[in-house]
Parts: sequence; structure tokens; C-alpha cells
Amino acid sequence: MASNIDERVEAKLNSIGTEEKEEILKNFTNFKSYLASKVTAGEKMGLSEEVLAKATEKVAGYLAKHEEPRNREEHLLQQLWKSGDKEQQHALSHMLLNLVKNEG
Repeated sequence: MASNIDERVEAKLNSIGTEEKEEILKNFTNFKSYLASKVTAGEKMGLSEEVLAKATEKVAGYLAKHEEPRNREEHLLQQLWKSGDKEQQHALSHMLLNLVKNEG
């Protein structure tokens, strides 16, 4: 199942147009709202916390590799992501999940 989720996340990331991506990444509030909506959708599909964290990890890895930070918060997240090993990146993914869940 995780492989299927990875493929779906990858396909979604690749299908986001430039304008939509700019809107999502314009500020940290927009990014959190976007992530929260995807987490809610995943929860409604019955995805576990661990599967959601792995999907979040995939998104974070994509952003760190392909996107320039557009604000201080994104810059900090990118630096944390790049400085961590796989285990720390996974923990950061769980923290991002908790952040958007607790604010929603």
C-alpha cells in the first residue's frame, strides 16, 4: 500500500501547475492549509498516521529538492530537512502532521 501512496503522491506533485504551486507556497499559512486539506482527505480514506507521515515525508523531500523557500518558515524547514538523516526527516514529517492537525 505504501508504494501505491508514494506513486499517488509523486503523481500529484508532478501534476500541480506553476500557478497553483505558487499559491500554495506563497506563504506558510497557505502551505499549512494545503497540507491540512490533504491530511484530512487521507484520514477520510482511512490512512494511518504512519502512511500520512510517509506521504508528508515524500512532499517535504520533493520541496527541499525542487523548490526554493519563499519565506522564513520554508527556509527553516528546508534547512532542518537537509541537515537531518532519514530518521530525523521522518520525525519532522510527524511533527508537520501534528502541526497541521492541531491547528485544524
